[in-house]
Amino acid sequence: MERRPASLTAVELMSAYAAGTLSPVEVVRDVAEVVAAREPILNALFVHDIPVALEQAAASERRHRHGLPQGAVDGVPVTVKENLGRAGIPLPSGSAGVTPIVPQRSSPVVERLEEAGAIVIGSSVMPDWGMLSSGVSSLHGITRSPWDESLTTGGSSSGAGAAAAAGYGPLHVGTDIGGSIRLPGTWLGLTTLKPSAGRVPLDAPYLGRVAGPITRTAADAALLLSVISRPDPRDWTSLPPELLEPRARPFDPAGRRIGLHLDAGCGLAVDPAVRGAVEEAASVFASAGATIVTLEPFLRPAWLADLDQFWRMRSLTELESLDPAGRDRVLPFVRRWAEGARGVDGMAVLRDYASIMAMQQATVAATSAVDLVLSPVAPMPAFPAEWPMPWGDGDEAMPHIAFTVPYNMSGQPAGTTNCGHMPDGRWIGVQVSGRRFDDSTVLAALAWFEDHCPDRMRPLWPIHS
Repeated sequence: MERRPASLTAVELMSAYAAGTLSPVEVVRDVAEVVAAREPILNALFVHDIPVALEQAAASERRHRHGLPQGAVDGVPVTVKENLGRAGIPLPSGSAGVTPIVPQRSSPVVERLEEAGAIVIGSSVMPDWGMLSSGVSSLHGITRSPWDESLTTGGSSSGAGAAAAAGYGPLHVGTDIGGSIRLPGTWLGLTTLKPSAGRVPLDAPYLGRVAGPITRTAADAALLLSVISRPDPRDWTSLPPELLEPRARPFDPAGRRIGLHLDAGCGLAVDPAVRGAVEEAASVFASAGATIVTLEPFLRPAWLADLDQFWRMRSLTELESLDPAGRDRVLPFVRRWAEGARGVDGMAVLRDYASIMAMQQATVAATSAVDLVLSPVAPMPAFPAEWPMPWGDGDEAMPHIAFTVPYNMSGQPAGTTNCGHMPDGRWIGVQVSGRRFDDSTVLAALAWFEDHCPDRMRPLWPIHS
């Protein structure tokens, strides 16, 4: 069956451009058809401008015709999450309550993409201030799964996840402070990477926050990371420059010590089907010679509760900066959640910060004796799209991110890829985390698993026809 251009990976597109068998103009036109057909229901994009994208595609086509591509992703359609600033595009961060600023200069991620010739077709949506694990926003409404429109995409990189799964081009950039790249990954069958802290430069760095790839293959994630990880002086937390290969390097599980982490020590219980899928993923590595080591729980319930309080206070300060009418427009769930920090004093916030540092130390210590760690991404499968959180509209704090958030606090890289499905067909992802700064090994392991897992673990993308 011939695949339509919108379904091709970035690696495939660049090969086709070089061979002259496909044009960036053809690809952007096909992506535009997908967007027109699906966007009214999926609600993945905040702003998009197909006419401008077509002009950029024509320029890219000329460069490829002369054998002079501008960079590693010249002519490849991409989206970026709306909190990654684009010059002249408002930054509402998913909230109807704010008066968005309009940046005069694009964020480092966007500049790196444009320098490499990527065609940014739009900014993808997010929930209010990125503080939900769904696609529910006071500004944008509800973002839905391309697989099943009744289900959530996950969040807070909700629009990026929907765009990746639906075929709005192959490359998408999300942000992640506690799981916001990886949760859409597990619930949409995607391959993602939360890079090491400081790997991808930001113009607004914050404790635990990163930007990273949301794609359909590890090869594309590696290619995208090689572009957006180039340094920028605006990020004072950046790692020293490192030239990352634009492809996942070879990986051999033989002789590797790989941790299997099935009990976080706190948070929600893992659904038996999720646990079984992750165990089966571990058996794929074991059958190739890896030594699987069970990791004991290392997170404490109090640490997760303290982190939740710390984030509530952060959002409460944002809420308090709005006028009364603006506060009323913020999503009620987020407003109630932030209000939960009212009355918390400075000493409590410092204790919260100490808990975050303890989480960081415990995560590094617990994982230092293994090369990689396999774990669930989330304890549960995708939930109804209208729910702001996996349990609905109640305030349960953050019990669903006990497997993801430790690696934000420790700064370690952690990615996801699909490893199975629920009895009703909902996707299940496995999280693959690595040692500090070793993004390349995580990407290599993800690519190896994609190549060696059973066929039933691989999503059959609906855009391939």
